[in-house]
Amino acid sequence: MQTKWNVPPTDAGEPRLLVLVTSALSLNLLRGQLRFFREAGFDVTVACSPDPFLDSVACEERVRAEGIPMSREIDPLRDVLSFWRIWKCFRRLRPTLTSVSTPKAGLLGGLAAWLSRVPCRVYVLRGLRGETSRGARRFFLFFFERLACRMAHRVICVSESLRQEAIASGVVASDQAIVLGAGSSNGVDVSRFAPTPERLRQASALRTSLGIARDAAVAGFVGRFTRDKGIQDLLQAFSRLRESFPELRLLLVGEFEKGDAVPAGIHNRIFADPQIICTGFVSDPVPYYHVMDILALPSHREGFPNAVLEAHAAGKPVVGARATGIVDAVSDGLDGILVPVGDAPALAEAIADLLRHPQLAGQMGRAGRERVEREFHPQRIWAALLEDYSRLLHERGLPAPRKTISASSIVSGDATAPSS
Repeated sequence: MQTKWNVPPTDAGEPRLLVLVTSALSLNLLRGQLRFFREAGFDVTVACSPDPFLDSVACEERVRAEGIPMSREIDPLRDVLSFWRIWKCFRRLRPTLTSVSTPKAGLLGGLAAWLSRVPCRVYVLRGLRGETSRGARRFFLFFFERLACRMAHRVICVSESLRQEAIASGVVASDQAIVLGAGSSNGVDVSRFAPTPERLRQASALRTSLGIARDAAVAGFVGRFTRDKGIQDLLQAFSRLRESFPELRLLLVGEFEKGDAVPAGIHNRIFADPQIICTGFVSDPVPYYHVMDILALPSHREGFPNAVLEAHAAGKPVVGARATGIVDAVSDGLDGILVPVGDAPALAEAIADLLRHPQLAGQMGRAGRERVEREFHPQRIWAALLEDYSRLLHERGLPAPRKTISASSIVSGDATAPSS
């Protein structure tokens, strides 16, 4: 399947960039980035499993789209067919540079790029699923990650702690793996989450529609509902918190997933408790952050959690587990509090501490917002990525894109696109 619509004509000398992820949901990690690279002088194609959202993002970013069916979980027969389709796509488009990420697309796309002799191959490591797995599953997940890294010229890790974990696990060599700037997949547009009067009015209306009293405190969670996300730890902490804060509400923004599914008892408990509000998937989480007093992220592993950046951009403090990825996103004692992984009592105590001291919570929220503005502006990350792509092309004697930009030349809020 190929999505066709009116794409601006490209110059014959433009390097071809093909970006491949497994699911259309992962395209949220590329918003703005694809347009940036097109305007920087790349002929850009984005590919993932067919989905209306793929077409929407391609139209918005003004790039080409390829729909290639892929399953997130291991499925040998479907995976072979997916690999064949990816390989045919690469042979047809003949990209100069491929950027593959997420486990399935990283492995199948990396192998297809290697067999197709793509000149520049990049693997973006956004997390290690094997980190919290056991037995044969752990062995195979790390084996596949190691294979994906071996087929790439460059492995870009989205956080330093993830890079260190990948090196320690034997997934990637230290001289092959890099982190761009302070990390993260795509940064965050602070202005989108700013607590403006209009957004606060929207949050007030949303609070009413969710049945949350004006004076009730709210602890929130944003993300996938899986075991790795520590949902069970969060529910245990919530039970302890209600002893001291009987009006406390737990706001869960996201949806359940079949892979790494939470136990049925957890699912039933969430929907049976009137003080737990479960929204399901929401396309715009911004007003939900402004309903919360605190974001809780008890994940057992992350790559670099975008929810932390979004909460900080909204001026909210974060209580998180001291896990891979989270330790890069939360500055303990400055813009949030870190607790041991899997420690529900410590999680409850940290949340209680911020609920009892709203002034401290406000200070941490402001500090988080300042850090996001300073270190995680999307254009800083895009510019650093562009510099690395240009370096990779130069190392292989290939022409760089017609426009260049330096990461150090971008100040938050300046320069919306590369210049000639």
